[in-house]
Amino acid sequence: MTLVSIAVCVRDGVDWIDGCMESLVAQTHSPLEVILVDDGSSDGGREVVEKWSKHELVTTISQDKLGLSAGRMAALEKSKGEWFAITDIDVRPEADWIQRMLESSKSSEEENIVAVTGRTVFGRADDVISRIRSIEIESKYRSRPRRTNLANGPCSMFKRDSLLAIGGFDPSWYHAEDMEVSLKLIQDGGIIVYTPYAVVNHVPETGLKRFLGKRKRDARAHVRIHRRYKVLRSGHDFIGSSWVVLWMTPLLTLLSFAIYQYVNTLSSYEVVNLESMYYSLTREVLLIAAAPLYWLLSFLRSDLPKKGIYSNLVLLSWSLALWQGIILGYLDALLRRNGH
Repeated sequence: MTLVSIAVCVRDGVDWIDGCMESLVAQTHSPLEVILVDDGSSDGGREVVEKWSKHELVTTISQDKLGLSAGRMAALEKSKGEWFAITDIDVRPEADWIQRMLESSKSSEEENIVAVTGRTVFGRADDVISRIRSIEIESKYRSRPRRTNLANGPCSMFKRDSLLAIGGFDPSWYHAEDMEVSLKLIQDGGIIVYTPYAVVNHVPETGLKRFLGKRKRDARAHVRIHRRYKVLRSGHDFIGSSWVVLWMTPLLTLLSFAIYQYVNTLSSYEVVNLESMYYSLTREVLLIAAAPLYWLLSFLRSDLPKKGIYSNLVLLSWSLALWQGIILGYLDALLRRNGH
């Protein structure tokens, strides 16, 4: 009879509220409380939130546009459950999502399990964006170990007392609050476990502008996470195939320069034949092209969709968005803002 609190925040997502809430109140586990936070919606969402406040399992909170971390912290402070679960408004959890996570929270090895995270399945529409996102997320989960380092925002639950002990969700954080909370829990001696059987279904992520905006925010937050916790040295599983995409822009630029150098050297020969083509491959050209060619092999072996000009343009735009986010992240650090 473990009481579980579930928090979900919404800002200008009026079309998603009913689908998410219907999935939450239909969970097989009981007792349950659902805390729905309206984060300053201006699209009619506040009225839908008010409608759900009449449901016996639902408590609602209305706040100004304070952000996801502030919304989750407000829900945490109001919650009464032994476990505090979080999800996103554009997610549809399976009916046994909470039940499956609770089953995985019990260990015979005397582990100090403070969080359980499930599996997010991204839906696919008839577009390149949703296909890329679906494949990327699927590849992240494919080889995920039972003990993990990240309790993902759309599909996780935490021991409420452990979460409060580390300070909960800091409203000053700029995105990636799930990463920060996860790392703090681990540093405090806790263990996060992953179960592939606790599934939530994410609506297809469509629209290039929205997709690139999210990836830029991800990269911006990763700068803060890396600076604080040195995660690149710790093997944390936060980035996945984004590494391949990140290096797309600089290494393609470097490869283009190598090709330019090769063609420039080749043009100095009066006759273009096999011998001149061979000798045009100078040591400098080969050194310049070495890293891009190694990256190209990694890119071709990845699960990312590469067929078609548009698919590759989307990947290149994604790479540029990641670099924009990294630059913004270091500006945040210099200006001491957004949780730095």
